[in-house]
Amino acid sequence: MKASRSLAEAVAVVAAGVVAFPLFWMVLTAVKPRGEVISTEPRPWTTRPTLDSFVRALTVQDFGRYFLNSVVVAVAVVALSMLVAFLAAAALTRLRFRGRTTMLVMLLVVQMVPVEALTVPLFFLMRSVGQSVPAFGLNHLGSLVLVHLAFSLPFAIWMLRGFVAAVPVELEEAATLDGAGRFRFLWGVLFPLVAPGLVATSVLSFIHAWNDFLFAKTFIISAADNQTLPLALQVFVKPDDNDWGAIMAGSTLMTIPVLVFFVLVQRRLVSGLAGSVKG
Repeated sequence: MKASRSLAEAVAVVAAGVVAFPLFWMVLTAVKPRGEVISTEPRPWTTRPTLDSFVRALTVQDFGRYFLNSVVVAVAVVALSMLVAFLAAAALTRLRFRGRTTMLVMLLVVQMVPVEALTVPLFFLMRSVGQSVPAFGLNHLGSLVLVHLAFSLPFAIWMLRGFVAAVPVELEEAATLDGAGRFRFLWGVLFPLVAPGLVATSVLSFIHAWNDFLFAKTFIISAADNQTLPLALQVFVKPDDNDWGAIMAGSTLMTIPVLVFFVLVQRRLVSGLAGSVKG
């Protein structure tokens, strides 16, 4: 028993090391002087740490605006996806209507479609939408919010459905006997019970929206004021000489909000993932 547990712990440590190594190398490259970054003999340490790469990354023109744009998109996607997913999961679990099973199957099918295969059709769709509602067309942050919302909802609904199903029907019946309507039951009883599941799905939605480059590059064509942080890193990508130090410094700065968000919701995230497995 002890041997198998020790083996499992060793495997977990090795796996954690493999996952953490790219992050370690990213931060290390960000604090290395330029000479060590472009050296033909890379070393996993530095004797002259410097913050010059961070200075170059932070002095990019409109860096603050790019950061704010990323925050707006990520927060909007998380808030809207959690609201819609919660209501949809409750409807699919508690209500019986025609096409319910088909809708559940479609939620799984949608997740199997490669994102790259939908990029071009989505481009023309957003261009058409922009003719009627400019705020959700090309070169506007609304287009990014809509697209990320569309890709976040299927997974969020499917995951939250397990949490809603785990709430006993008797609890709803008891709330009804006490005079609680459907609206009050949803937000006063059901919502707090599935909150861990909402947190677990919100983390994934936030990461996808925050780190997105493909959709931002596709839909934000000429509006420099609406670019996000991943697009800002292109400033340091040059045909003949990439500034890897600044790229890694910018990537490190982009990682900080994700880590902060993860730390804030860590406890509920663990319970949420455990609840999804149990459900």
